[in-house]
Amino acid sequence: MGKKKARPRRSFTPEFKAEIVELCRRGDRSVGQVVEEFDLTETLVRQWVRQAEVDAGRREGLTSSEREELAALRRENRRLREDVDVLKRATVFFDKETR
Repeated sequence: MGKKKARPRRSFTPEFKAEIVELCRRGDRSVGQVVEEFDLTETLVRQWVRQAEVDAGRREGLTSSEREELAALRRENRRLREDVDVLKRATVFFDKETR
């Protein structure tokens, strides 16, 4: 079996995503047609549609702003844990030096 070539990672603007979601919602084209026309993956487009439904309150889940906040809090938590670890090591070091 032949392997598919890996696609280069692309990033899309929020406006482009919203346009794709709107095309899928309108119903004049299927998700498959939109995927082919814009050279996207079906999984990605369905994910955008699902997230738009969550953001609009039509589906359960974390909204985009909640996801961003959660990611920021996780980054801050990781940084604070690293800071505490450094302080613990410094405390041990200085405790040994003063004895």
